[in-house]
Amino acid sequence: MAETLIHPSAIIEPGAEIGQGVRIGPFCIVGPQVRLAAGVELKSHVVIAGDTSVGEDTVIYPFASIGHDPQDLKFKGEHTRLEIGARNRIREYVTMQPGTEGGGGLTQVGDDGLFMASCHVAHDCRIGNHVVLVNSVAVAGHCVVEDEVIVGGLSGIHQFVRIGRGAMIGALSMVTADVIPHGLVQGPRAHLDGLNLVGLKRRGTSRAEIAELREVLARLHDGAFRDTARELSSMDRGAMVGEVLDFILGPSDRSFLKPA
Repeated sequence: MAETLIHPSAIIEPGAEIGQGVRIGPFCIVGPQVRLAAGVELKSHVVIAGDTSVGEDTVIYPFASIGHDPQDLKFKGEHTRLEIGARNRIREYVTMQPGTEGGGGLTQVGDDGLFMASCHVAHDCRIGNHVVLVNSVAVAGHCVVEDEVIVGGLSGIHQFVRIGRGAMIGALSMVTADVIPHGLVQGPRAHLDGLNLVGLKRRGTSRAEIAELREVLARLHDGAFRDTARELSSMDRGAMVGEVLDFILGPSDRSFLKPA
């Protein structure tokens, strides 16, 4: 079993749970309700507060601020949580914050993510597995970012927005409405610009499936997304098309990004 190593300058408050093989570097501060699973590494100058759990083998780099009070004026100090999954890479100056009572009280981050320098994950967000947030991405409160999403640098995600699995957001985009699964989005006031073909090909999606997705996307362009999706959902469809239609017909108060 790997040895647990804690630098003498680190502060581990009574009550914190430290797993086997955890490595805590210089000048880190770990709060009394924090749980670090086996193999977690805090490089240095990392501060983790609140009711926060960090999954196995996650590495957190210097000056990250994890689990402090959400930036929400409605927050009154109620007990809320932040759960971070396994094998994440959380780079310098990243901030992740717990939930609020009005948003369900929980912020969740999945497994195998890469959160590059200066990213922000706000209160009550649900971030999936294998998500990449490039430098200085800001995800506002109550957002859902599904598995295998990539968000380009300096992009902003508006509160309550959902981003479907496998979507790609180009750099410097402002995303103000929901993004369909496998969509490609870009622009200062972002618009839907087709499918994330690179991501689909990397995942081994067949030509037939891509062609079916393209045909459905063309149909969606012709009218209201939800009305068209209801019509298409009654027809025979492949699994990936079904995923897109189910996402469109899922619960949301926001509209959808459409072509420019």
